[in-house]
This record gives sequence, structure tokens and C-alpha cells, in this order.
Amino acid sequence: MTTEFDVLKKSRELVLKTIQNLTLDQLHTIPEGFKNNIIWNFTHLLVTQQLLHYKLSGLQCLIPDDLIDKYRKGTFPSEEMSEEEFEEVKELFIGLPDTLQEDYEAGIFKLYNEYQTSTGFVLTSIKDAIAFNNLHEGLHLGVIMSLAKLV
Repeated sequence: MTTEFDVLKKSRELVLKTIQNLTLDQLHTIPEGFKNNIIWNFTHLLVTQQLLHYKLSGLQCLIPDDLIDKYRKGTFPSEEMSEEEFEEVKELFIGLPDTLQEDYEAGIFKLYNEYQTSTGFVLTSIKDAIAFNNLHEGLHLGVIMSLAKLV
């Protein structure tokens, strides 16, 4: 499983590199033809990872419930984040992949509630969820890269 955790960390590094020189206004901009912005995609990655790995394993998510409510699948940008709020989200974005790996290696993921993703994949274990999440992160990395060119 080491490779899967390395892929997640590398994907997150690429997201951070893509947005490092953008202003908060640029992160909130929704270009014509898009329905969300970079901040939504960024925070959505954090939320989805927590839901796929922790919630579906019957465990408590490691992020605030209000983030889950605002950035889960099916939501759209509804309000702007302050610089301070974005920095807090960024810290979680950077740190939680290590926490996931530590928790996985500690064996806390004992149960998993089967889940069919919107792309049709059926996840039946934490291993499935980790693999699928990497695909999901890659898809949103591509969206973030596209948005970054337009803002």
C-alpha cells in the first residue's frame, strides 16, 4: 500500500504547486463554462477523502462537519473563504494523507460500508477506497489545472 499513499501525497503536492501563486480572488473565480472554482475543488478533495476513508469505515471524519456540508459531492460554491480559513484547510490538505497512512498501518479500518461511486465503481474495502480516491484526486487535479489557466 505504500505506493497508494505516495500517489496521494504526490497528487496533493501537484495541486499545491498549481495554486501556489494564485490570489484568494483567483481561487474563488468561477470561469465561464464552469460550475465551481479552485477553492471548491481543493476543499472537495479533502472532504471526499475523509468520507470515503473514515465515514464509510464507520469512523469519525477528521475535518469539521461544516466543510463536509459545503464541499461534498453535489454542492456548489456558496460563500467565500477567508485567507485564514483557507490556510486552515490547506494544513489539513497537507497533513491528512500522513494521518491516513498512520491510521491504516495502525489497523483502525476494520469495517467498510459498501459504496457505489458516481462513476460506477463499487468500493467494498478501505483498500478499494484508497485506490479510488487516488483516481478522484487525479481527476480534480486536472480540473484545478484547467481552472488555474483561466483565472
